[in-house]
Amino acid sequence: MLTLMSFHGKFDLKVICKGDTYVDDHHSVEDIGIAIGEAFKNALGDKKGIRRYSNIYIPMDESLSMVAIDISNRPYLVFNAKFDTQMIGSMSTQCFKEFFRAFVNESRVTLHINLLYGENDHHKIESIFKAFARALKEGSEIVSNEIASSKGVL
Repeated sequence: MLTLMSFHGKFDLKVICKGDTYVDDHHSVEDIGIAIGEAFKNALGDKKGIRRYSNIYIPMDESLSMVAIDISNRPYLVFNAKFDTQMIGSMSTQCFKEFFRAFVNESRVTLHINLLYGENDHHKIESIFKAFARALKEGSEIVSNEIASSKGVL
């Protein structure tokens, strides 16, 4: 899913993680979310000129997701997605929300993830990650010379 995020968001991303996966994947997934969130926040600096807002709908076969983002310095996550299985590949489905929560808290963005419908859990999460990546890309695009806030700061 990180490969999808990198490709669809047009972000260079290389992750090397050594964790306590012999226990479970929770801490590693959370730490990766923290690291990517911090890198995203640092890459944007003062956020001058960014679009700030984006919302994207992405289908993956029978699944459809909508992701909306506000790159606002106000961390908040809405995660409306349910999975029928406990695992997707070797990853617990509970960890996907933990990844996004860690990303949001570290990057300080408001993120709404809504899985509108779907049947196949892999298609559901793939749709979510692609929409997330595209929303990040669009929201962080430079479109002006000003901070996108009436307060003058994000």
